[in-house]
Amino acid sequence: MPDQPALTLYGFWRSMAAYRVRVALALKGLAAEEIALDLDAGDQFAPDFLALNPEGAVPALVGPGRPPLTQSMAILEYLEERYPDPPLLPADLYGRARVRSLAALIVSDTHPLIVPRVREYLAETAGFDEAALNAWRAHWVGRGLTAMEARLAGSPETGVFCHGDAVTFADICLGNLGVAAHTVGFDLGQVPTVARIIATCREIDAFAKAHPMRQRGAPPAAA
Repeated sequence: MPDQPALTLYGFWRSMAAYRVRVALALKGLAAEEIALDLDAGDQFAPDFLALNPEGAVPALVGPGRPPLTQSMAILEYLEERYPDPPLLPADLYGRARVRSLAALIVSDTHPLIVPRVREYLAETAGFDEAALNAWRAHWVGRGLTAMEARLAGSPETGVFCHGDAVTFADICLGNLGVAAHTVGFDLGQVPTVARIIATCREIDAFAKAHPMRQRGAPPAAA
């Protein structure tokens, strides 16, 4: 492996996307100094951060002499190609496509519907109260987990993890959706294959340390 670079990660304690990057960095044996933004306070709109990511979103990963990398899956792909050991994608073409498909079910079709800016828009423009917002989040988290269960259960490619017996991008994404499931009160007993894989991932140090409640800025009472 090349020498450890000086990496800086801009994140937020409960960001699902930042969680994904934390797990991948840990699995690759890479350390990063994390700068904790408070998205609830609007730190992401400060001029110095918008200079790094004009979208005003986390994560952003900065390495020496390079422009910032944004979007969690693009960062994961970069880390996979730059630091291929241990691999987080299967060796075969079909396997890589399947893993990316499973990951996209979460990061493209589920997560975007429950991010803070969407909830804020629904509250401010569509008149959603707190109960309606909670129902919205629970619906989409449950839909994503149910779809993952249908994809994983009984599939010959599913093993200890989402694809075979090694952690891949799909497990990293499923792990963060498992955290969201707990937040919205979704019963993982409804999705036994998903529940088994999430429980297995929780026993891995990289996942445990990336948990939102272990990050700087998390509510002390919930830590």
